[in-house]
Formats: sequence, C-alpha cells, structure tokens
Amino acid sequence: MAKTCTDKLWDLAAAEVQSRESGDGDDAGGGGEAVGERTVFIMGSKTGGKTSILLRCLDRDEPAKPTLALEYTFGRRATGHNTPKDIAHLWELGGGTSLSDLVQIPITAASIRCLSVILVLDLSAPSALWATMETLLQAAQAHVDQAASRARQVDKSRAAGKRSASGHFAARVLPKDFPDRELLSPFPVPLLIVGSKYDRFQELSSDKRKVICKTLRFVAHYHAASLIFSSIKLESLISKTKSFFSHLAFNVDVGKTVSCDPSKPLIIPAGADSFSQIGSPPTTDVDITSLHARNPKDLWKKVYQRVFPPENTGEKKEVKDPTKDPQYGEPQIDAMRAQKDQELEEYKKNAAKSWKGLQLDS
Repeated sequence: MAKTCTDKLWDLAAAEVQSRESGDGDDAGGGGEAVGERTVFIMGSKTGGKTSILLRCLDRDEPAKPTLALEYTFGRRATGHNTPKDIAHLWELGGGTSLSDLVQIPITAASIRCLSVILVLDLSAPSALWATMETLLQAAQAHVDQAASRARQVDKSRAAGKRSASGHFAARVLPKDFPDRELLSPFPVPLLIVGSKYDRFQELSSDKRKVICKTLRFVAHYHAASLIFSSIKLESLISKTKSFFSHLAFNVDVGKTVSCDPSKPLIIPAGADSFSQIGSPPTTDVDITSLHARNPKDLWKKVYQRVFPPENTGEKKEVKDPTKDPQYGEPQIDAMRAQKDQELEEYKKNAAKSWKGLQLDS
C-alpha cells in the first residue's frame, strides 16, 4: 500500500527529531537550535523602553504594552528566494531587577549555543543605572555559566564513540587583535548595551553626560560588548539600533559606523574602543587613591556613584498583581475569580465567628 502525503510528512518529522537527538544533523549546536535559529534575551531598566525598541526593530506598528514578567515573541527574516527564513526567538524580561530570577527560563543549555543578550539602560535615570546594570548582568552571567556547563556535559556524552566533535558548544573567545584582550572580562555570550531615552539624556548637564558616557564605554569594553545610545523619538538612532539588533538576531553585518564623541550619541561596536581612548574615571573633586577599589571596575563604580548616588527604587514592592492587569483580562475567568474571592471572604468571616464562639465556651 502506497504511503500518503501525511505519512511522508510524519516520517520526515520523526527523522528530524531523531537527527536532533542523536546530534547528527546540521544544527548549529549539536542538538540545540537549528541552523538559522537564534535567541536574543532583552533585559534592562524598568520602564526603560525595551518593548518600544523591540517593536521598532521588528517593524511592528503597534502600541507598546508594559511587560509584566517575561514575554516571548519571535522575528523572521528571509535569506533568499524559496529558502527557509531565519528565526529569532526573542525573550523580554520586565520589572527591571525585581524579576531577575526569571533569566533562567530563556537561558538554557539549548539556547546558549546561539544566545545573545541586550541590556537596555535608561539614560534619563542615572542614579539607578549602575545598580540595574550590575544586578542584571550578574544574574544573566551566572545562568549563562550554568547553562554552558550543562551544554558541555551533553556534548561530552554525545561525543563518545564519534569521530568528529564539530558543532559542540564552545566558550566565547575574543580575536587575538581585540584591544586590551588580556585585561578584559568578556561576557560569555555576545552582549549589546543600549542606552535608551537619549532625547531626555541630552537635558542633563555636559559634565554629567560625560561621566555616564565614559562609564558605559568602560563597562562595555570591559565586557567586550557593543554600545549604542538610542531613542524611539529619533529615527536615525532607531535605524542604527535596528542594525545592531539584526546582527544579533539574524547575523546581519552591523556596519562600520563608530562614534565615541560624548556630545553625540555613542555608537561603538565591540572591539572598536580601548582603555587608552576611554581614559581614566572622570574625577574632579575625588582622590582616586582614597576609594579603596578592589579592581578597575570597582573603581569606576565608586567614582560613578559619587556623582550619581544610588537610590532605593523599591522595585521589589512595586510588582503588580497580574490578575488585576487589564491587558490580561478574561471576562469569564475574572467573573469566576470574583465569585470565588467572595466565597473565600464569607468563609473567613464564618470561621472567625466560630473561633470566637469556641473561645467563649472555654
């Protein structure tokens, strides 16, 4: 009996799954994501414009809604006529630093093979900038290291008895001609730092702008990351930001534009800066030797926080109840929830009366 079209598709699907599980396919990670599939994890300042920037990079004309916790979407790009489209899996973390534990969801042993991270920092809120950056980068790097370790264990078990180890997970290695290569602490996966709300950033004094620019240049170069200032109100900056995004999501050439002038938006691809160009921390009334820094990054942190004392954002207390958010409304479910809440209140009142009665009887 001849096979039907459905049978053939079923066989192809089964063969594809078997190929991925055995690690024999042409996938980019030996059992991880297929060729043409990448993962981009976006995190950053609360209300820093992450969703707006993402929508503009995807050419989606829709209003940005607040990201409640962790949201997933995807982007596709055609590579040629009658060829499969590249796919970018896009995860966005909401809540600023309050939900940093959720980074473990998009950062896995499978996604780590083709993972990039975008950190969006609100330039108009400099007092919260360093704490947000430090907290999120530490959380992301911890889970990247864990996922990388698991990926290596999987690769090791699959490599047993095989002639080739191609396609296995490999840690990020900088080119030999990367500036200050021996002095850096590269982020384990490609990292892009986006300074958002550049239009409002321009309202700060020139001295403060200079401190922020030099500090972010240092942090970006120290982690071998790219850095760009952006604003959804300035089309030219969104266009440049989209170029960096497309490079991470679809491996598109990022271009050769470089701008290190603090009086203009910073546009610095990874490897286009150096410590000699950045210079020393911008101190005017502070003796650097009195700061007792443990390492260069700690020194920049202390200088930055002298200019912009950290503030308690209270983000942990501001996380909203998703059941009360109108953008997730479900009339039937909400009506049932209201009924159950009312029944619970009645039960609590009756239980309290019963308890008081027991106390009187005793």
